[in-house]
Amino acid sequence: MPRLDDDHPGNRIREQRKLARLTQRELAARIPYSYSWLTQVECGARPASVDFTAAVARALRIDVTVLTGQPYVTQLQEDRLAELIRPIRESLDLYDLGDDPDVITRPASDLITATEELCAHVRATHLHAAAAALPDVIAELTALCWRAPTTELWQALGSAYRTAHDVTVKLGYFDLASVALDRLGWASERASNPCLAAVRQYFRGLVYFREGEYTIGLRLIRSGHGFLDPADESRESLTVAGQLHLGGSVLAALADDRSTAASHIAQARDYVGRVGDASTVHWLNFSPANVDLHEMSVAMEMRQYEEAMRQAKAIKLPASMATSRRAHFFIDRARVEMELGKADASLKSLWAARRAAPEQIRYHPGARETVRGLVHLSRRAPESLGNMAAWVGIGLGTGGLSYSTVASSPWNPACR
Repeated sequence: MPRLDDDHPGNRIREQRKLARLTQRELAARIPYSYSWLTQVECGARPASVDFTAAVARALRIDVTVLTGQPYVTQLQEDRLAELIRPIRESLDLYDLGDDPDVITRPASDLITATEELCAHVRATHLHAAAAALPDVIAELTALCWRAPTTELWQALGSAYRTAHDVTVKLGYFDLASVALDRLGWASERASNPCLAAVRQYFRGLVYFREGEYTIGLRLIRSGHGFLDPADESRESLTVAGQLHLGGSVLAALADDRSTAASHIAQARDYVGRVGDASTVHWLNFSPANVDLHEMSVAMEMRQYEEAMRQAKAIKLPASMATSRRAHFFIDRARVEMELGKADASLKSLWAARRAAPEQIRYHPGARETVRGLVHLSRRAPESLGNMAAWVGIGLGTGGLSYSTVASSPWNPACR
């Protein structure tokens, strides 16, 4: 049987638990998961899902990246992405330094167009291209905003900060992503744009998806709605409100609040019925198909895997859907299929995600953990799974593991 190396979240959880001087039973009592579940994750027989890892991080009072191992520096260096992070960090630090006369800027109209192109790069998962171009765009826009500020320029700078958030999140630099959101708030105030401020609250809410503090995340979603004027029937305002509901639906599902999750989905459907496909409004991907995808995610996060699978099979992705969102669907589908013991189908979905968005999938912790789960479902890892594992940075050792697939569950509970 294939054997995984020891560099996995379960091993990190065990190390941090011991540093906290907790037994497995003591830690299990502090998280919404069973002792058996925890023991399986620690020994590597069950993948550490995002919600599980967040729950453990919260219980141990540590940052979730301590357990996930992000950012994945080795792969980032191989892909020449790590070297692009420092220029982004430096550009984010220019915001309050005033004008720099040494900065030669493009015309304002060109920079505004450049921010739209950056958003398009991220939606297409061209992360290297976005990360490489971003620092100059931020530096030039910052200089222009100090020299001759206009609402349009502040909005464009806010958009560039949002791209900085998107890129750094996808590459696993969450602290830097939080800085980018602070800068987005700073720019949105100067642009006097309530929709931009609400978009910031949406992304702040998603931070707590990773951290496991779902109550705070839901409060941020409500705060985002507070920035919007209920009387504003513009397409922009309705789209942002709808996207906030989509974020709220997944946070509520993770908080095990089924009725609130269903209410958010229903309200999102109402908004999407009024605006139609509004994918390019603030590049939020708000559309009927995205509402369907979030409804599937709600079922998945509530561990209703059969229902999630039923919905996944019914979803038809339009050709216009952003590559980033399309790839995310395939990751979610792969996780559901893995949980249902459908290893071949799960691997097929992962390959579909990789073909669609290789730069995104290589750094996605959910994709990595699904690969780990599939390795444990396989008595002998097929070559395609071995290739996938190596590509995302999971080492397969030699020798066997005493875990096997059982009829009642894809996971063997006898892992102590």
